[in-house]
Amino acid sequence: MATEAETADEADAYAELTERLERVTAIQGAGGVLGWDQQVMMPRGGTPARSKQLSVLSSMGHDVLTDDRTGELLDQCEELDLDEDRAAVVREARREYERGTAVPRDLVEELSRTSSEALSAWEEAKANDDFEAFAPHLETQVELKREYAEHIDPDRDAYAVLFEDYEPCLPLERAEEILTELKETLVPMIDEIRASDADVTTDAFSGTFDTDAQEELSRDVLSTLGYDWDRGRLDVSTHPFTSGNQFDCRVTTRFDESDPLGALMATVHEFGHAYYNLGLPREHYGTPLGESRDLSVHESQSRLWENHVGRSAPFWELVMPTVREHFPDVDASVEEAYQSANQVYEDNLIRVEADELTYHLHIVIRFEIEKALIAGELDVADVPEVWNEKYEEYLGIRPETDAEGCLQDIHWSHGNFGYFPTYSLGSVMATQLFDAAEDDIDDLDGEIRDGEFGDLQDWLRENIHRHGAKYETNELVKRATGEDFTADYFTDYVTSKYGELYDLEESV
Repeated sequence: MATEAETADEADAYAELTERLERVTAIQGAGGVLGWDQQVMMPRGGTPARSKQLSVLSSMGHDVLTDDRTGELLDQCEELDLDEDRAAVVREARREYERGTAVPRDLVEELSRTSSEALSAWEEAKANDDFEAFAPHLETQVELKREYAEHIDPDRDAYAVLFEDYEPCLPLERAEEILTELKETLVPMIDEIRASDADVTTDAFSGTFDTDAQEELSRDVLSTLGYDWDRGRLDVSTHPFTSGNQFDCRVTTRFDESDPLGALMATVHEFGHAYYNLGLPREHYGTPLGESRDLSVHESQSRLWENHVGRSAPFWELVMPTVREHFPDVDASVEEAYQSANQVYEDNLIRVEADELTYHLHIVIRFEIEKALIAGELDVADVPEVWNEKYEEYLGIRPETDAEGCLQDIHWSHGNFGYFPTYSLGSVMATQLFDAAEDDIDDLDGEIRDGEFGDLQDWLRENIHRHGAKYETNELVKRATGEDFTADYFTDYVTSKYGELYDLEESV
């Protein structure tokens, strides 16, 4: 039994540690707001100053995290008999501390500065379809990320080290197994779909759609889903994203006059991210108990709302009256809208506009390219050609421009190598979680049809959000579903859904 002195020591050491973690979170949060502003509101000429501002904040957070005193406090806390919550905080802090102390401060500053500069260069290069203008920035990011990984663990595969920045609890080998399983399942299924003569409506939303009206529709749908406007906002950016915490979480989307579905699904996707952030425990803000469980879980939340809610037949029964309010010329039936929202495209080049099946081949392509870049097996100058060849091989289409090819995603401008696999991991996880929610909630389809999302929201809050980063990924999934993380639910789901939609012989 702990003495009063030991209890006081535990409280003092733990309190000082969490105070430091809260300080790091506050600094990182300030950087996040500046990053949001850079992508949403900042004038283009602001990049030089913004790069320096973000670099300073990045080094400040790094200094607090990696200070010798932080290490001393971690050592003290690890000697104590901590409860489960506090042990989780120390575990997560130790992981961040060890990675942080391995990386020199000047490299942290350089990574932040070059990322800010690369973002501006990418936006301009994409707008001008000019990969050569972005290539030097990409080369620098690749070199710096190799150096970063080398500092953390020189004896391991650099890409595996980078992957852990986004998913530290699942090994890269597990991610590769799942990507391989998806590829083996989806490639023949897509071939069969393209050979199918099923009468699937693909043009329920053909025409020109005013972007202001699209924004009004997105706002209405966000309100229907339960977005908290007191703690969030919707803006427009080159690439849709979510930024924030449980007190202030903002989403962005983008609009195309010829593709209202793309904007609507992107908005629903970002709602999933925001709803997760806004549901994290407020009382634990600044510590791992008040932070998300990394990106595979985060993507599971966005993909759950996008695919299992937003692309469902009950959802289209719910929203079609609202769609018609904003676009009176749309005369498609609910079934036609549902089919159009779930069609498997033959010629889609853009990941964020991809259907539920080909989406994962977009991910595989990016995964293979960035892995080769980090390994030094692919030169930056060769990225456009390799990208185009892989699109032709995996999807049967070839980009005509780099803007719709290798320049379409923002991630490499940020140096986010290792991020892309989490999209597919999240999609797989979303299916397993949604299946468990359906088991626990009576007539979930009926509730979605009626716009009653409370039970699903409560289920996600109870099983995922309230835990923060207390549990590692597989443990979190197992607690929520009763099973280890598996791709079985996803393969069964897509086989059944698309088998029925396209009259495939082996639907289940």
